[in-house]
Amino acid sequence: MSSKKETTVLLLTLLITISAIAGGLWWFNKNKQESFIVDSNKDILVPVDESPSPQISAGNEILISEGVTPEKEAGRQAISDGDYPQAVSFLEESLSRKPNDPEALIYLNNARIGQNKAYSIAVPVPIGTEITTSEEILRGVAQAQNEINQQGGINGVPLKVLIVNDDNDPQTAKAIAQNLVKNKDILAVVGHFSSGVTLAAAPIYQENGLVAISPSSTSVAISKMGNNIFRTVPSDRFTSNAIAEYALKKLNKNRAVVVYNSQSAYSNSLRDTFTTDLVSNGGEIAIEVDLSQGNYNPAEILQKAQIEQADILVFLNDSTTLDKSYLMVQLNNNQLPMLAGDSFYKPQTLQIAGEKAVGLVLAVPWHISSNTNSDFPESSRRLWGGDVNWRTAMAYDAVQAIIAGLTGDPSRQGIQKTLSQSGFSFDGASGKVKFLASGDRNSPVQLVTVQPGKRSSYGYDFEIVK
Repeated sequence: MSSKKETTVLLLTLLITISAIAGGLWWFNKNKQESFIVDSNKDILVPVDESPSPQISAGNEILISEGVTPEKEAGRQAISDGDYPQAVSFLEESLSRKPNDPEALIYLNNARIGQNKAYSIAVPVPIGTEITTSEEILRGVAQAQNEINQQGGINGVPLKVLIVNDDNDPQTAKAIAQNLVKNKDILAVVGHFSSGVTLAAAPIYQENGLVAISPSSTSVAISKMGNNIFRTVPSDRFTSNAIAEYALKKLNKNRAVVVYNSQSAYSNSLRDTFTTDLVSNGGEIAIEVDLSQGNYNPAEILQKAQIEQADILVFLNDSTTLDKSYLMVQLNNNQLPMLAGDSFYKPQTLQIAGEKAVGLVLAVPWHISSNTNSDFPESSRRLWGGDVNWRTAMAYDAVQAIIAGLTGDPSRQGIQKTLSQSGFSFDGASGKVKFLASGDRNSPVQLVTVQPGKRSSYGYDFEIVK
């Protein structure tokens, strides 16, 4: 068989394999939406109404419709009926059966507040397209809300959380932002998830004086959005510098194949900053691969990489194009060393890429083993029954920043003023949280690598690079 035919057969085999795994993953996620936490709930769950869910809920509607316990549905109904004591009872029972459900914990804390005075914040997450990611973010929010309310609230006033589904869509996010700024009860926003969505909504928050803190948007363009826009995640400048330095100094590799998605604000930002960092320090870009193009052929790209004497693969694409990049990871078969941005920090990387991803190095904002001085890793394990990831930690820190603002002056303007002070800082889940004048988090990133392990249940884990 010719080399070309062998490559074609191999590619087709990989496509079939990954399609099968992806199909299984879809079924798995549809029936059990988890990241690294094993769901101990073994009871049969009730079906839910298939009609479109509303975009916003404080507990009167369930937005994450998969795996709903009967008690959670009963709690939702009780909140809708204004029977808050009954709602508390049902939601506590639901959490005893499914303790890692962040939506249920948020609704429980809201039900405990009932009609009493509270400070309200909104959390837009991409429930319609990224349920696992949404739950990761909501776990951080729920944990922060739960802790402050158990401590008696903010100067005696509890924190209420409204969950919003923005579908990871810029136009939807704009409409949501318009509604949130008009609701004077909303004092701050934790969101949005992706850079493109945050960039779409940010001008509305800025114009109307509503602080928005993104736990996960990293594009450098967000730095210019105004003094009401903050983020607890470091910008792409930190990420690109870390992986470029690792490639050049640790791996002694300087000819990169850069994989990205030109339709993603996150990916474009990371590609631009990485290219600048690599080239300005003596490296070269051998090939650029745009995953948004219809002629993507990973086998041909790897053959061209060999011809061009490329010595490293760098994945800077977003989460919507991960399946395409996994094909290249499989075909690469550990021949070229691999680096990636934080979008690769997903359970799918461990499950689908698996053995072929061993040695892949990622730059992420935080790892649960990286900050041994913080109480957050252990407290999160106790609350959720397993390890959480960087999205949970960054969301937790975003709420803690808002709490600090509310403590000083419980108003939209007061929160902005507190967070903008030059001396403002606090100890969060991920260490010291301090904002630059741009609203960016002043913090380095953490390098992690895929290695064999047992923590994730897939046979592989993300571990800190020593």
